[in-house]
Amino acid sequence: MAEWGRCRWVWNECVAKSRELHLANKAETADLDKRTCGPADLDKMLTDARRSTSWLREGSSVTQQQTIRDFGRSRAKALKDLKAGVPVHRRSGLPKYRKKRGTRPTLNYTKRGFRLVHRQLCLAGGASVRPVWSRELPASPSSVRVFQDSLGHWYASFVVPAQLQPLARTDRVIGVDWGVRELATTSSPSHNLPHPEHGKRASERLARYQRQMARRKPAKGKPASKGYEQARRQTAKAHKQVSRQRQDVGRKWAKRLVTDFDQIAVEDFKPSFLAKSTMARKAADAAIGAIKRELIAMAAKHGRDLRLVNPRHTTTDCANCGARNKHALPLGQRIYTCETCGNSRPRDVNSAHVMINRAGFVPAGADRTRPGRPPDGQAA
Repeated sequence: MAEWGRCRWVWNECVAKSRELHLANKAETADLDKRTCGPADLDKMLTDARRSTSWLREGSSVTQQQTIRDFGRSRAKALKDLKAGVPVHRRSGLPKYRKKRGTRPTLNYTKRGFRLVHRQLCLAGGASVRPVWSRELPASPSSVRVFQDSLGHWYASFVVPAQLQPLARTDRVIGVDWGVRELATTSSPSHNLPHPEHGKRASERLARYQRQMARRKPAKGKPASKGYEQARRQTAKAHKQVSRQRQDVGRKWAKRLVTDFDQIAVEDFKPSFLAKSTMARKAADAAIGAIKRELIAMAAKHGRDLRLVNPRHTTTDCANCGARNKHALPLGQRIYTCETCGNSRPRDVNSAHVMINRAGFVPAGADRTRPGRPPDGQAA
């Protein structure tokens, strides 16, 4: 925590310096890159601060320099958005101050800042911890991030070269269509992913803990009571459990998919627009974005061919003949019927087959047959 206090001070000094120059150049947005403080200037500022401050010099220079690098990346993205004219509500904004109570500790160590000695993690600055290993490291790590979660638990996340773990060929292809009633509908009914509703099951407990927090909320400027901290910890624990349940479901389903299929066509679904709809709560509980990330990562790990498909018009296109219906289907109509060839099937299943066609997996498989034409109820 002492190391984190020093890194937080370095970050806040970078923010203060950057904001000072940004306000001075506010009228000259085009020249921000030339007139704002760059990483070299911030490094010099850190050197001078370490020379004159014994408290800062007691910490490791590795983590403090890495803090400056992280700040530089964050600031570069903010300036890029500013120059590109990104709307304010979508802009990341200039880096903010890290408050003592509102920011969770996170420390980044590069290769010269840590060592692994007999399964013990030795960090620059004299810190030494013995982690509980979740798995063996497949290769020598290039960096490590030590951070604390909302429950106060500490984790060490190592960066190692990605190693491909190829699986046996199956010569099969599958399409995935995301939804809310059913989290994922595929062209193979046995691989559909029903909505787990973990958040719905935990909502009663969460509501109880949040009411306790509201009753025990301390006055502004006053320290939190022991009861408030207990309720806050119970709330964080419930959120963490739901998050891990979603992650577990996503990983197991993704592993089953990449094991059974060589080629996967996935709808490139952006669930953010559902936040303003009547299905917002159920869509948030589904965590479609998190499940999609797990599937993409699992396919990359095992060398499967996964392609993201534009979801535009997938509910109006026919997977059998490729024709497009003149009118969009209302959400209450769950059966798709082609106006050209008369093909009729559930709309989500039709969309899953459209994904396969658009991804270019036609023809596919050892027998060179179209994957969009098997009888309903059979896997492609």
